Amino acid sequence: MEAVIHGTPAATALVEEAERLGARRVFVIASGTLCRETNEVDKLKEALGDHCARVFDQMGAHVPRGDVIAATEAAREVKADLIVTIGGGSPTDGAKAVALCLANDIREAEAIDRLCGDAEIFAPTVPQISIPTTLSAGEFSDIAGVTNEATGTKDILRHPGLMPRAVILDARVARHTPEWLFLSTGVRAIDHCVEGICSQEANPFGDAQALHGLRLLAGGLRRVKAGAADLQARQDCLLGAWLSMGPLTSGVPMGASHGIGYVLGARYGVPHGHTSCLMLPAVMAWNASVNADRQALVAAALGDANAPAADLLHGLIEGLEQPRGLLANDISRDLFPEIAKAALHTPWVPKNPRAISGADDVLQILELAA
Repeated sequence: MEAVIHGTPAATALVEEAERLGARRVFVIASGTLCRETNEVDKLKEALGDHCARVFDQMGAHVPRGDVIAATEAAREVKADLIVTIGGGSPTDGAKAVALCLANDIREAEAIDRLCGDAEIFAPTVPQISIPTTLSAGEFSDIAGVTNEATGTKDILRHPGLMPRAVILDARVARHTPEWLFLSTGVRAIDHCVEGICSQEANPFGDAQALHGLRLLAGGLRRVKAGAADLQARQDCLLGAWLSMGPLTSGVPMGASHGIGYVLGARYGVPHGHTSCLMLPAVMAWNASVNADRQALVAAALGDANAPAADLLHGLIEGLEQPRGLLANDISRDLFPEIAKAALHTPWVPKNPRAISGADDVLQILELAA
């Protein structure tokens, strides 16, 4: 990543970055809602002028392989030399997958299997610029999650070249994001902070970013909930989301909240942010016996060093009126064994700070989250 831009209108910053990169055929992957209900995408098109080659607005939630292939073909057709995303995590991760598919001549959904294993793959040659409107913060990583519709699993694509060249943080664009989506993805960013701080592999560099990010997010989300027009609160949240990726980008793994969340999203369609709302407090409670000192750092950042971090997180999520309880959110207890078994095969469950030895341990966490 070469730049994180904040304090400049998105359209102005985009034109400057596109010119810096020498782009002439800009392919925009945009949120469908932003296209239909706001003029934010039109502002980008107008600012880019003839250099806007096409707008693609059909990237579905959790990035289905079929949508990735459709976007790749559209980008290939216009000979895109820059991909710009405006919207949430799905356009962002979708664009990363498109760049990798372009570089490796992937033309069918099944061929994405080639990008998921240990085989050598070619680096993306088409750069990406992201304008996020939610807080999942995928734009600050070099991984992308793509859902395999045939298996109901989410594959992780990795390559250092997947990191966007620039990210533009503009609360004026993010003000259009529905409250539930902005707040719930903010909890997702809090999940990045918390699992990074509480990891057995935490480091001071990641801690410094995640702790400040956690404070910005907790305060900013409460202020957005109290007043949707508070642009400074939204900007604080965008900055907090950026900082939330400090641990992950410095090599700190996430834990069971992220791992179980992958299964809830890919198999059962739980929105990205809601997975963290449902799982994070339960995972913290289950882990407390092995990382109480790290959890105390989280509690202090949330305002009460003497309270259990799990309780503070529950209270924060509940105060934001975000989902609590798996059973109350259409995840029946009958599904728990299937979820537990699948979670063991995600990248993060094996990295949980309290060792998870099998499906029975995951079932304990699911019961706490029920």
